[in-house]
Amino acid sequence: MGFIHLYCGDGKGKTTAAVGLAVRVAGCGGQAVAARFLKNDASGEVEALRRLAGVTVFPCERTFGFTWQMSREERAGAASWSRELFRGAFEEASRLADARTADAPVLLVLDELCAAVNAGLLDLEEVLRALDGRPEVLEVVITGRDPAAEIRERADYVTEMRKARHPFDRGVKARRGIEY
Repeated sequence: MGFIHLYCGDGKGKTTAAVGLAVRVAGCGGQAVAARFLKNDASGEVEALRRLAGVTVFPCERTFGFTWQMSREERAGAASWSRELFRGAFEEASRLADARTADAPVLLVLDELCAAVNAGLLDLEEVLRALDGRPEVLEVVITGRDPAAEIRERADYVTEMRKARHPFDRGVKARRGIEY
């Protein structure tokens, strides 16, 4: 049986936890599919995941910038790209789950899905239909701030990362290899 994991909150570590689970799945002979929304391929985990047997990382070939700075045309392009990414990743993970043998786990990581839904780039109803109709053995990880109540209700695991302190609050910029 596959479960839904939700890593949410305003604290650091949501993506790191999701990547860690993908590494664990690969290390146990399973397969993982990772899709990242509103990010690019500059994050350090991308190259590491691509080197692992059993992990498929969907590329982030387009960068649209911050959602609050997007023009109407940029937002439409980002929404179209996000829908294609979501559908492609879900389809690939479902295919792997349907072909699964023995106890090898299959994991789908949907990093920053909550942000894509909250920004209106993904339709919540489409996401919920996909979650509800997924293969029974497919494990799904969703990350991001402020998850929709419907996603939270469907999650079997809910882990909230809470920021107590962060160097960003003192003006320290994100550091490669630590924050991305």
